[in-house]
Amino acid sequence: MRARLAVAVSGATCELREVVLRDKPPSLLAASPKGTVPVLVDTDGRVIEQSLDIMLWALRGHDPEGWLTPERGGLPAALALIERCDVGFKPLLDRYKYPQRFGLDTGAGYRDEAGRWLLELEGTLRAAPFLLGRSPSLADMAIAPFVRQFAHTDRDWFEAQDWPGLRAWLEACLGGGLFDRVMGKHAPWREGTRGERFPG
Repeated sequence: MRARLAVAVSGATCELREVVLRDKPPSLLAASPKGTVPVLVDTDGRVIEQSLDIMLWALRGHDPEGWLTPERGGLPAALALIERCDVGFKPLLDRYKYPQRFGLDTGAGYRDEAGRWLLELEGTLRAAPFLLGRSPSLADMAIAPFVRQFAHTDRDWFEAQDWPGLRAWLEACLGGGLFDRVMGKHAPWREGTRGERFPG
């Protein structure tokens, strides 16, 4: 999701090949043997295999909303926050959302541990509408999709928390037309055919 958000906001255009990971097409594995998504193959043949790297690729080409230049701390501060999300929060989210994959009966303990970081974000967001100032940055748009997954795992529990700043931030990041524009459903791509234009 975060890769798609950055591609769309940058004004870049891609050929989208929606894949089903249980039936990975040979061309995906040829481009990226790790076999996960997203993968971007640039026009020069360069392969970019991580969602954050795809965001940076798109925004370094064109950054009309200033996601790479946050008000507080600049790009280094944004990247540091994203690393905390990806290294600290995301593994807890996975265990909360999919406990059976990790041999767990419940993910509640991981939910509570992840919630402590969200409480930190809540404190930040009570002082400013976004994580690094008054407008969205790379940090907001890279982190919000994972907080959305967390919120949707148990919506009633999430809504019961005293996190008004976090909820308002999540709506500001993902409640507008950009999110709807990039998250439409796409038919699975078939080997040997053309993909869809993205954004459509």
